[in-house]
Amino acid sequence: MELQIFISKKGTKVVTASNLHLVLGISNQHYSSNVKKWLCDVYEFRDGIRKPEYMKDYSKRPSKDNLLDDYYLSVELAKMITLNSKSKVKQKFANWLFNLENKFENTEFLTTEQVISVLELTKVMGLVSCQAACEKQHHKTYEERNSGSAANWWNFRSEVLGYSAEQLKKAMQMNGKKANGKSQRQMLMLVDKYEMVRTAVIDLFMALGKSERYAQNLGDLAKVFAKELNIEIFDDRGSFANFAPPLNSELAGEVKNLKNSRYRQLWETPKMAS
Repeated sequence: MELQIFISKKGTKVVTASNLHLVLGISNQHYSSNVKKWLCDVYEFRDGIRKPEYMKDYSKRPSKDNLLDDYYLSVELAKMITLNSKSKVKQKFANWLFNLENKFENTEFLTTEQVISVLELTKVMGLVSCQAACEKQHHKTYEERNSGSAANWWNFRSEVLGYSAEQLKKAMQMNGKKANGKSQRQMLMLVDKYEMVRTAVIDLFMALGKSERYAQNLGDLAKVFAKELNIEIFDDRGSFANFAPPLNSELAGEVKNLKNSRYRQLWETPKMAS
């Protein structure tokens, strides 16, 4: 028995509650109560521990008959429901949903607009003001997810980025350069300036609530673009702002303030069709 995947007009991949219930081999007698529990339970989503949200994680499936309520479920929600079930075949379908989800996490489904957006982001991330703003917003998001605490912030961020201040200091020493008194950004400038662009992009997408893997993959892509474009790093803060190179000012402004615009909307989770 196959688990059917539906694709909404906006490209969101979903499964139906009725089909998932069927393939898991759960008694039809308990369908209504099981689905109600699925939608009211608490799960560990990529953006935090919470209950499923209507029009984000699930939506009502239109039906000609009203005998049983059916719903569209996001792939992420369907995977967690499957793992929490007592079905004898849950491993098979959980793995299948996990692999499908991985394709999204590994950015295999980026649209042309999104690829162009990463390219434009790469350019503005050469501005130190944008880099600093993304780091600050990532820090804010981390605090919000951890009940206002940022006690483990630097360790967490180091794990996400793949390097720490100590590792940068060692890299500086190996290159015969002094690290004393230098910030991470200053050390990166001397060790690998394109990593500054990657770091900023990762900070941005972590701030937007994306998963670590998704943010890392987009950061890696931005670093490739940065090398190809030979992006220069420019500290446009303070009195140097008037000397910043001509770039996409609208995008730079959004990166600094994370306001809603057509750029951010490209990366928001599509609303599920009702």
